[in-house]
Amino acid sequence: MEATAKNAWGTIQQAADTAQVSDKTIRRWVAAGLIEAQRFGPRLIRVDMTSLEALGRPLTSGR
Repeated sequence: MEATAKNAWGTIQQAADTAQVSDKTIRRWVAAGLIEAQRFGPRLIRVDMTSLEALGRPLTSGR
């Protein structure tokens, strides 16, 4: 995933392209609370790209 500026908002399609998943997956992740999104109008939804980036951070080995 590419780095984004703090508080950067993107479309669902931009988020899907960044994460290399479908737009339906992004919508599922938003619904599940895995990434943040906000509605800016009746049809305008923007994804917090920093929350998407945080979702993809590698886990540390707990072994």
